[in-house]
Amino acid sequence: MEHPKLFADRDPLVERLRALCETYPECVEAESWGRPTFRAGKKIFAFAGATMHRPSSVVFKPDPEEHRALLELDDVFVPPYFGPSGWLAIDITPTTDWTFLAELVDTSYRQVALKRQLAALDARPTT
Repeated sequence: MEHPKLFADRDPLVERLRALCETYPECVEAESWGRPTFRAGKKIFAFAGATMHRPSSVVFKPDPEEHRALLELDDVFVPPYFGPSGWLAIDITPTTDWTFLAELVDTSYRQVALKRQLAALDARPTT
């Protein structure tokens, strides 16, 4: 069964998420379940659209030590399917703090990336 495409081409949420994710070493974008997923090689680290009813959201893998604190935020929730494995999602609204989202994406990448990918990431000059 093919999943319906959840986002139009050039969707602003996807474009902004893509801009965050594509800077990571060996980032690959692939469509799965009708959603854009961003992967560290083969492992997903973020994707847009937690559910058909909450498409304006980003799913990420938090640091396990931050999981409980993140769930106390009003816009963070446990997504179906990925939630039992420790993943969370955040609703994206006009007031979303994209700097905070970038930190969540960074942590998520670091949760799934290979050692060589992390070494490449950490070897980059800081700005």
